[in-house]
Amino acid sequence: MHSVTASIFWLAAGFLVYTFLGYPLLLWGASLLRKRPHRRAPIEPFVSVVIAAHNEGHAIGKKILNCLALEYPRDKFEIIVVSDGSTDNTVEIVRAFAAQGVRPIEISERRGKTYAQLQARDMSGGEILVFTDVGVELEPDGLRQIVSNFADSSVGCVSSEDHVVKQKRGWMGEQSYVDLEMWIRRSESRIGSLVTASGSFFAARREVCEVWDVEQTSDFFVPLNAVTQGLRAVVDPKSVGRYGLVRSETDELKRKVRTIVNGLQVFFTHADLLNPFRYGLFSWQLISHKLCRWFIAPAILVLLISNCFLWTGSSLYRMCLFLQCSLYGAGLLALTVHRFSEWKPIKLAGYFLLGNAATLMAWFYFLSGEKFVSWQPTQRG
Repeated sequence: MHSVTASIFWLAAGFLVYTFLGYPLLLWGASLLRKRPHRRAPIEPFVSVVIAAHNEGHAIGKKILNCLALEYPRDKFEIIVVSDGSTDNTVEIVRAFAAQGVRPIEISERRGKTYAQLQARDMSGGEILVFTDVGVELEPDGLRQIVSNFADSSVGCVSSEDHVVKQKRGWMGEQSYVDLEMWIRRSESRIGSLVTASGSFFAARREVCEVWDVEQTSDFFVPLNAVTQGLRAVVDPKSVGRYGLVRSETDELKRKVRTIVNGLQVFFTHADLLNPFRYGLFSWQLISHKLCRWFIAPAILVLLISNCFLWTGSSLYRMCLFLQCSLYGAGLLALTVHRFSEWKPIKLAGYFLLGNAATLMAWFYFLSGEKFVSWQPTQRG
């Protein structure tokens, strides 16, 4: 019995080491040995900028002004704002910009973000579709930069990089996660294709967006569509989307649960991409980046429970149990006593604990058939 428990412990430990360290290190090594640069050039195809909004009256005007100021020929891009069942003054504000070429689409009943994006896709005329969130500020050259990547015919989707604006208020553990995620995406892009794009600002060829599912997350299935069509999804560090931190741990928990449930739906409906004989390294990337990450929460539970049975076995097991309890204790401290969350090790422990709680909740919702089609825009500082 002891040997079986020990085997379970070390299997869980090995899985966690691979997910946290092994995959990033192997990805870094692969990016040194295999580089697939793509061509960029100052091209100017007609572009449709799509903004989905729900009750964004407080911010939609600023977002539209930000898009109108983009350094791209004004006759070469259109701005389409889709109101997804807004009950505030979002539609009225958008209509006020009609003289400047902004096209409003009003959906009377809430149908969800990807449904709203689909309506914009069907009414747009762009060769390239650019999707961006209301709460994200684009650089003046952001549109020109992201479009330049499509000069390479192998590129089907381009993701921006997220830049979190530092501020006094907000759930600060998010910053470290974003930094790590951007590094992983750059490495994936160097060796082939991204697994997922930044939902706040990404672009795709129109043909890549032909297959659309209104119950899934577009920033995940669109890059997968590109790979399915034999194209690539790449990241562009010169295309930046700036946004504030999530205001509270409660908002962050809701956001992560929604994101993971939607991600699981996309993953399992694209299971054919897990065939390494057809998709090569990308299958490994998809499993390691997504599926392994979603199994971290169950794995740490297995590690903790098995460690409790083994703690009398040796000093090594006692040390492991002590470290685990310290990590979870620090995380609880960060989530319950906010003054401690200012200290980076404590706030990272809190973010780790929150993220894994969200993952367990997401698995429960996913397995019970729950879907998060209607979205509530995340309130950021």
